[in-house]
Amino acid sequence: MRAVIWPLLLVLLLAGCGGGRMSEGEFEDRAREVAERWHGSAAGRTWREGFVPLEHLEAASGWKRLPAWANRSDHNGAWTLDTDLPAETPPARRLEWPDGSTLTVPLVTAAQAYEEISKPAGLIEDECPPAGCRKLHVTGVKLGDVPMRTNRGTIQVPAWHFTLKGLSARFVRVAVHPSAITSRPAAQGGGEHAEVMAFDPVPGKERDLLLRYLHGACDQARGVRAYETRDLVVVDVDVESTGDGVCPAIGKIDRITVTLDAPLGGRLLLDAGDGLPVLPSALASR
Repeated sequence: MRAVIWPLLLVLLLAGCGGGRMSEGEFEDRAREVAERWHGSAAGRTWREGFVPLEHLEAASGWKRLPAWANRSDHNGAWTLDTDLPAETPPARRLEWPDGSTLTVPLVTAAQAYEEISKPAGLIEDECPPAGCRKLHVTGVKLGDVPMRTNRGTIQVPAWHFTLKGLSARFVRVAVHPSAITSRPAAQGGGEHAEVMAFDPVPGKERDLLLRYLHGACDQARGVRAYETRDLVVVDVDVESTGDGVCPAIGKIDRITVTLDAPLGGRLLLDAGDGLPVLPSALASR
């Protein structure tokens, strides 16, 4: 299985090597820039209305039961068909999010899904030994669903399920056509690394958010700031280096609470550092 792991990226920071703290005025300028760029942008529209997966489009149902050789064979593209694939293109399907919003998307054929799932990985570090790479024999395929985390919550997504000879796990490939899939937006120009990684609501305090943020080993939080508009909130943790010399190149994760002027509600949270959306912890993968 060519699983793409979405680790929490611990950016290695060296105290004393950064640009220093942002003043209140600098934060206001940066937050206004982030908000203005997001308003009316293509990224903003697709984030509100499109299908933005937060997981890889390929997985294996029951992957924990897969033997090592199966993962290695998949990684090397050692697949073979022992069955006929359905030729017809499935009709379009409607995706539905927890908030009730929907999107009708076209689907790919089983053959298109097989072409993608059977490709070797782009980077092959553990090549199959001449006598140890077994073929993955596809004995059946059917169209079903698979749960997937997206920018707007976890939903059921149509997917092709491939059954393989001798394996209890099934390999799954999302069946949504590439034309209906949008990648996560890239960092906006002029920003730095991502700082605020995720957030959680604070029970009983509707204006409070618990932010998970990244900082260097010798950094200390002096406070947290928020810039609010009708439909966006831009946040920044005011961090200052407390080290006298060079600090260990270690990224640390901490939490801090920000109190907004009004409940977040349906507004989007953005990080002042990279200008990108901050997701609830249950969805966050960056």
